[in-house]
Amino acid sequence: MMKKIGAFMAAAAGMLFFAQPAAACTGITLRSADSATVVARTIEWGGSDLNSRYAIVPRGYRQQSLVPGGSDGMEFTARYGYVGLSVEQEEFVAEGINEAGLSAGLFYFPRYGEYVAYSEQRKDRTIADLQLVSWILGSCSTVDEVIKAVEEVDVVSIDPRASTVHWRFADTTGRQVVLEITGQQPHFYENELGVLTNSPGFEWHLANLNNYVNLFPGSAKPQKMGSLDIVAFGAGSGFLGMPGDVTPPSRFVRAAFYQISAPKLATADETVLQCFQILNNFDIPVGIESAAGEAVADIPSATQWTSATDIAGRKIYYRTMYDSAIRCIDLNTIDFSTTEYRSVPLDTVKRQPVVRISVAD
Repeated sequence: MMKKIGAFMAAAAGMLFFAQPAAACTGITLRSADSATVVARTIEWGGSDLNSRYAIVPRGYRQQSLVPGGSDGMEFTARYGYVGLSVEQEEFVAEGINEAGLSAGLFYFPRYGEYVAYSEQRKDRTIADLQLVSWILGSCSTVDEVIKAVEEVDVVSIDPRASTVHWRFADTTGRQVVLEITGQQPHFYENELGVLTNSPGFEWHLANLNNYVNLFPGSAKPQKMGSLDIVAFGAGSGFLGMPGDVTPPSRFVRAAFYQISAPKLATADETVLQCFQILNNFDIPVGIESAAGEAVADIPSATQWTSATDIAGRKIYYRTMYDSAIRCIDLNTIDFSTTEYRSVPLDTVKRQPVVRISVAD
């Protein structure tokens, strides 16, 4: 089966999601005592409901990339089956994992990325940035294969007015890399820390951590100022001064320190839940990015969904702004050689369930 999508619709969707400053993402990585790696992230968009879906993509599924002004870019067929979480359109997979244990996700990267200029002569080797995750999940099993694959194609934006993105890839060895396309060239960075947010570039964020060398877990020791005792008001004063705003640099710093201070738990299942707990701290409420008097979107949160992926376990978990219950798709239960392609809304009912407790005698 070949899947094609309308160029105008896709371009409009790409602009909607990536052209405004209300989009954000925060990614972390935790490892359990039994050596499982869990990658987790949020995805934010404060402008409207992204109508996110999950897609089950079988082996042999064929797609064709969008290109500027058309839908006749490179054709690609899934060698590996995968599960992806998409935004706006089912083809725009923002996070996913394939049956080989490769995880991939895209993150908003405005004003710092620069893709290669689109060439009509190379359209059969051209992939839209919003479809790169789909192509990689269907084609690659390791980070090394990802690096080699990206070198063979042109990655372009569907619409020049839309923002660029950057990507995170991780495999079953625990290796993780960040891909940023700047100066029209792909650059891969080893991400041993496992944290990713948005602009500026990844190396800048790592260097910026040096500005917070004074932060440490636990509580600061009491001090004397003459005869006056200076003591902490409460627990966690070692992190006093940690930035609390929602800008990408501040979220990167906060994610890094929350991650490194998190205790290592025994199993992947426990670590998945730990990731969701940490990422609670990165939920962005609707309204804080809107100026006074501006219309605010009628959605519960700018953080539209949060996901966690147990790479070795081949499981992807998610919760949404409409339903905080954690749901799991287990790739081990899917036969990707026989299953059919399907795309399903993350929420069938867009309202937070409330369990009422009866106290009647």
